[in-house]
Amino acid sequence: MANKISFFALILAAALCLINCAFVTIPLFPSTQNLQEQIVEGEGNDKILLLDISGVISEREDSGLLSQQSTSIIEDIKEALKKAQDDDAIKGIVVKINSPGGTITGSDILHHELKRFKNEKKIMIVACLMDVGTSGGYYVATAADEIMAHPTTITGSIAVIALKFNVKGLLNLVGVKDETIKSGEMKDIWSPFRPSTDKERAIMQAVIDKFHSRFVDVIKEGRKDLSRQEIEKLADGRIFTADEALEAKLIDRIGYLDDAFDEMKKSLGIPRATVITYGRPGTFKGTIYSRTSPTAPQTFNFISLNRGDLIQSLNFHFMYLWLP
Repeated sequence: MANKISFFALILAAALCLINCAFVTIPLFPSTQNLQEQIVEGEGNDKILLLDISGVISEREDSGLLSQQSTSIIEDIKEALKKAQDDDAIKGIVVKINSPGGTITGSDILHHELKRFKNEKKIMIVACLMDVGTSGGYYVATAADEIMAHPTTITGSIAVIALKFNVKGLLNLVGVKDETIKSGEMKDIWSPFRPSTDKERAIMQAVIDKFHSRFVDVIKEGRKDLSRQEIEKLADGRIFTADEALEAKLIDRIGYLDDAFDEMKKSLGIPRATVITYGRPGTFKGTIYSRTSPTAPQTFNFISLNRGDLIQSLNFHFMYLWLP
């Protein structure tokens, strides 16, 4: 009997300890830290800032269980430009773009931020298209004073896409039925759980046409040598090689990333400059070709067996995106 009492007393004491004891949670990975300046190459008091826009452009933050908290491309560029705002030694910016595009809003925000910074600081911005600089990637590039492309760049894809998977047939196979309740006829427009009606497709087409017109407006503003009629002929979604883009006046010249810095120094009248970038503590950028964006490439998993990714995949996006 005494042993039983002692046992229950021990259990009670442990429970009281759990209730009254304080626990300290130690994070497995550190939170995201502020950007810090890193010298990439060159020398001199004058600086040229290298920015990197890589992957699918989106407001979405990518972070995983085994990685530290990360930020979106938009957050990174906004923070970098804010930091550069206070540095009078920065004489120009080279934006390295390797992106098929992304969401309409994300692309428009990046374009707006670069254009606002250029107008306020009165400094030169050159966009250098790498492997791919299509759709939203090209949209962003038009904010620059000059657009340069590598000899092997693919660009263009000037158009809008609204992707939808009609999964009704698939759900029927496994016995799942949609029972959406709505108060308005168009409340579930573009639902992936049923075919779209003619009326819905007409509405969606009208919205897409407006976004397409905005894309053409942005190019017209950034590419002074192109008439609106010329742009509209090019804006059918086709892709262009660097040579074709140069002939179509979508870019200003063909060259390598080194050439972008050399040409900028000549234009600015500075014989030498230090190329800098911004990175999170613990990162290292050895050359101008190192990936300089602090976050992981943005991706969209359109087909996934993971429940969270599947829900994200079914979310609707208007896209300035080349999606072959």
